[in-house]
Amino acid sequence: MPAEHSDPRPARSRARLLDAATALLRSGGPSAVTVDAVTRSANVARATLYRHFSSANDLLAASFTSLIPPPPMPPEDGSLRDRLTAIVVAWAESIAEAPTALTAMSWLSLGPDIGQLANLRHDPASPEVRSLRERIAQQYSAPFDVIFDGPQAAAELEDVDRAVALALLIGPLAFGRLSTLVEFDYQKVAVAAVDGFLLAFAKKPDGTATASNTESAGA
Repeated sequence: MPAEHSDPRPARSRARLLDAATALLRSGGPSAVTVDAVTRSANVARATLYRHFSSANDLLAASFTSLIPPPPMPPEDGSLRDRLTAIVVAWAESIAEAPTALTAMSWLSLGPDIGQLANLRHDPASPEVRSLRERIAQQYSAPFDVIFDGPQAAAELEDVDRAVALALLIGPLAFGRLSTLVEFDYQKVAVAAVDGFLLAFAKKPDGTATASNTESAGA
């Protein structure tokens, strides 16, 4: 007797809702992803939307998650500076052209006020929002963790504060995307960010700690 197949309609309706929300997100930003707009575009009833997503914000979080590309991983060969530069330059290009993760971070930073975008209550612990937070954290940290957890970094760097490292390496790029500067050379800033990071964390030739780590130890 052949095995019974589950009803494919729920999966199709969820996919239609997610496709509609993603298209609205691309064209109009987070504020465009409302229950009315999504259900109208997907030709799906509101009750069906709420069977899949508890609110428009959960649907928006799922849309962001689907749009965030895999992180740029470092090359296996090359100097520490070259490998870090490759990651940061790749991030610079991504942020300049399609800053999905950066936009998602800005949306999440609204905290409790995030629900005002769709006039719905927001549950910060909802699975979709939690998944988006985890995806963004992994997106930014994964390529650097590959380097910082490797023997090359152990030989050339002091203990790296990962949060400070991301602020130094990615922060300037985020500033460039959010600023109103007409001309912003992402690649030049990426190289400068790497050099600044290495200046702060590289081991001294004589084995002494860098100025930043000396200050931290004496705090």
